[in-house]
Amino acid sequence: MRRTALFLATALLCTPLMAMHCPAEMAKIDKLLQSDPPADTEVLAEVQRLRAEGEALHKAGDHAESVKVLEEAMSLLQASE
Repeated sequence: MRRTALFLATALLCTPLMAMHCPAEMAKIDKLLQSDPPADTEVLAEVQRLRAEGEALHKAGDHAESVKVLEEAMSLLQASE
């Protein structure tokens, strides 16, 4: 019983935290795209696509998947530096 209650409490707390994490990741990506966009147009297009997909997932309430997609976009940006 205790474990179940602890699990439910953790799940309820994590969902809003993931929801707040998405806009922060999107802001980081936007800032990097403005200040230092990738020179490769294919990488730029993929980052923009992933960023848009992450925002759509966030708005749909799928925050875990949104964070995963946004982290992929961030990885592409960092690899192109």
